[in-house]
Amino acid sequence: MGDPPDGWTIAPWPEDAASAPDREQVEFVVPNWQISRDLDVLPALKVVQTRSAGVDWIVDHVPDGVTLCSARGTRDPAMAEWVLWAILADVKAGGVAARQQAAHDWEHLDLRDLHGARVLILGHGSIGAAVEERLAPFGVAEVVRVARRARDGVHGVDELAGLLPDADVVVNILPATPQTERLLDADMLKAMRPGALLVNGGRGLTVDTDALLAALREDRLRAVLDVVEPEPLPADHPLWDAPNLILTPHSAGDTPGAERAAWALAGEQLRRYAAGEPLANVVRDGY
Repeated sequence: MGDPPDGWTIAPWPEDAASAPDREQVEFVVPNWQISRDLDVLPALKVVQTRSAGVDWIVDHVPDGVTLCSARGTRDPAMAEWVLWAILADVKAGGVAARQQAAHDWEHLDLRDLHGARVLILGHGSIGAAVEERLAPFGVAEVVRVARRARDGVHGVDELAGLLPDADVVVNILPATPQTERLLDADMLKAMRPGALLVNGGRGLTVDTDALLAALREDRLRAVLDVVEPEPLPADHPLWDAPNLILTPHSAGDTPGAERAAWALAGEQLRRYAAGEPLANVVRDGY
């Protein structure tokens, strides 16, 4: 965060916030998920600044009258790189290669092409734009953009069912909201082209896990998932052993560069608040 503004002190979260002697002076908090439920013990709290783009984990715990700000934009490069890796890991059979290497099994790999593929980006915001930028050098045939509301060059989510059958790759970076919960249900997954790839770097809650598991087992779809429902995934969950699947443990946006950018934003937001300037990334409507 850098040095605090004049007259301000930066302190770590105490073990027992409710009995901390300075709790009545705290106005600005940069929380993690472990302290998200303790915010109501700070009577002077004015701003909660997350280090994540998604705020579903904290939005319901922010007291009334307190401004919630996200770290939107700070993790775009890391997320976009993970999405590109996920697509390439699948089309170039990375998961199969890893299993064959572990088994000392020298077998020819069935590789696919990213060149000429049609990619649908579901939840096209700043991360989606970063993904699209990184796809351009690979010669994809088309990028279809889908967001909550239609705008110039971007389809509305109400058009999704009609767009899915033409996509070779569906990149899901939707946030978790009541409107997006299990949006990719059994019917939506059935609308996808047989053999298509689903990449989920958004939130696990946006996908019907049982329906996806069925599609993977039936060899209708392939998937690379950084997020799942439930999370963390229990050791005995059937997703671990599902065919046509690569799993990573909700780590896509957690790189050193992303952490530096998120903390830098938090420092800038504190400076703005101390100076009475407008804050960036103020969360409205759960986004």
